[in-house]
Amino acid sequence: MTSPHVAHFFDADTATLTYVVTDTISGHCAVVDPVLNLDYASGSIGTHSADQVITYIKAKDLSLALILETHIHADHLSSAPYLQDQLGGHIAIGSHITTVQDTFGAIFDEDEGFRRDGSQFDLMLSDGDTFHVGDLQGRALHVPGHTPACMAYQLGDALFAGDTLFMPDAGTARCDFPGGDARLLYKSCQRLLSLDDDTRVFVCHDYQPNGRALAFESTVAQQRHDNVHVGGTISSAEFVSMREQRDATLAMPSLILPALQVNMRAGYLPPPNGQGRLFLKVPINAFGGANLERLPAAT
Repeated sequence: MTSPHVAHFFDADTATLTYVVTDTISGHCAVVDPVLNLDYASGSIGTHSADQVITYIKAKDLSLALILETHIHADHLSSAPYLQDQLGGHIAIGSHITTVQDTFGAIFDEDEGFRRDGSQFDLMLSDGDTFHVGDLQGRALHVPGHTPACMAYQLGDALFAGDTLFMPDAGTARCDFPGGDARLLYKSCQRLLSLDDDTRVFVCHDYQPNGRALAFESTVAQQRHDNVHVGGTISSAEFVSMREQRDATLAMPSLILPALQVNMRAGYLPPPNGQGRLFLKVPINAFGGANLERLPAAT
């Protein structure tokens, strides 16, 4: 099986890993899960994470074919349109994005100007679809659970698992966002664990548990044997119980509200108002909170 070259870029603020996957024969590449920087306190957008990727691709004289989003991220903003503007390529995501757009379009009270058909993306991939990066063939794998639209991408012997699997000592991602499902996540993990033992597994996040050094690559065999949530003989019932109890203790990601609004638009910012200014919404109690009836209302 072909073994593409994989370069990683780590955004420490969001613990996100972006990858450049290169077909070394043709010089074509794909970028997986690029980051747009946001200082939420000041509302300031930055491109330094994406600029590192751009600098690398230009220095290696590569041709960008695809920008692959594994899902609508809740912990960082996507820089896909910025990369596309600088380097070309097509932005791709799983076809179930429309379900996520329906859900969060309602939560953020988007009007009819927000398209819920996935058309902000250049390609919507369904389970089993194949695509090419130069001479390198890729395959899209629908792996719902963390979100309904999560995709993993296999290119040669490299699997980009998104938030379905973390490093073996960190387990799996949460399932308590709207549309999440722990039972489906277990099935999705088992699907990935059924791939060839020597398949390289690249994760989207590494939170460096217990202060260990950054890690982002394992193999299916290592995941199957050592993953603390789904490895060994852990059953679906055991996983669901653990995952639901754990999720109940987790705080919302600090960037969830801006990230969802931008990422459901393929990384494009919401349209400006009549004065040309851009705004992001804060829906009150969308993910829980105090009973608003107990609070005084403005008159």
